[in-house]
Amino acid sequence: MRRNAFLLVLISILSGFGSTAMSIAAGLWVLDLTGSVSFAALTAVCLYLPTFAGPWLGVLVDRLPRRPLLIGADLALGGVLLTLLTVHSAGGVWLIFAVLLFRGVVYVVSDAGETAILPSALPKAMLGDVNGWRSSAQEGMKLVAPLAGAALYAWRGVAPVILMSAAIPLLTAACYAALRVTSVIGEATARHKGGLTALFRIPEVRTPVVVAGIAIGMSGLCNAAVLAHLVRDLSLPSTYLGFLATAQGAGSIAGGLIVGRLLARGSPVAVAAYGSLVFAAGCLSSSLPWWPAMITGSVLIGVGLPWALIAGITAVQTSTPDHLLGRVGATSTTVMFGPVALGIPLGSVLIHLGTVLPLWIAAAVTVTAAVLVRRRHPAAQPAVSSR
Repeated sequence: MRRNAFLLVLISILSGFGSTAMSIAAGLWVLDLTGSVSFAALTAVCLYLPTFAGPWLGVLVDRLPRRPLLIGADLALGGVLLTLLTVHSAGGVWLIFAVLLFRGVVYVVSDAGETAILPSALPKAMLGDVNGWRSSAQEGMKLVAPLAGAALYAWRGVAPVILMSAAIPLLTAACYAALRVTSVIGEATARHKGGLTALFRIPEVRTPVVVAGIAIGMSGLCNAAVLAHLVRDLSLPSTYLGFLATAQGAGSIAGGLIVGRLLARGSPVAVAAYGSLVFAAGCLSSSLPWWPAMITGSVLIGVGLPWALIAGITAVQTSTPDHLLGRVGATSTTVMFGPVALGIPLGSVLIHLGTVLPLWIAAAVTVTAAVLVRRRHPAAQPAVSSR
């Protein structure tokens, strides 16, 4: 089992580094080719747009053999990324968008596949810890990969970034092949259920996933407020946003390392609620007119969001029947991350009514959700045993 845990964390490190480095380089590349900041920003949209297809893409994970699907998806991604080597002018930007969109689809399928395969690769008692380690690994890559991707692009152009990004899925495919998993045949009688139907019919899964979705959605609401508060209220350079991002990343790494122990002592519902409360405290701290308070707030936000997210993922893995894990896993990703797409533009509008108003709203909403959940589930049991 330690072998499987190591391989799964290694997959998170590799995929996190490759995808983040390519994301940064793609935006810079499109900007250089077109001179358009708007086109460059669309690269991120292509990556996240497939998330909304999660309830349907997750069905593939339940209907096809999971490990071969994960291996095949990574091999296909490596091959498709290599087609970007043919782009040399603005006329080929459409291919960049198409490849990034495909990569977004592969991400959704792979995320659902990993969620579904973990319970057959690890003991139940290890799920919380390994989910936390994987989250910390991914957050760590977010601190390293953007600089590496931008530096490599500036040094040698986009070709080395493409080659590196195409090679990494081959390595992760090898890691999937090396996993030792217990195969479970899905029940054909349940295959007609849709992802949303399956998710919302399981209260032990529905509640922490919705709580996580609220917290993560509210983080999108805060994006513009943090920048506006930094620049307008504190009169600090916008480049200080980098310090806040680093502080949040450090908090996320710490949060991922801690959350497994919390899940061993409390239910996913409780951990999701606690994560929401820590996130709310971070929002309030970030709204104070003091630079150190913003740093503290970023750390707290970094701790709280992974708690809520990993609680939702672990609830899916521990309380969902195996034959529904793919679609429920993919649907939960849509529920947890889809609200960000609404939160970001809404927050951009709200700052015109007050720079810190979105931060206060986010804190109020997440505290309310956490309190209501804890009142309805006062005696929920841990998802994993600490023994």
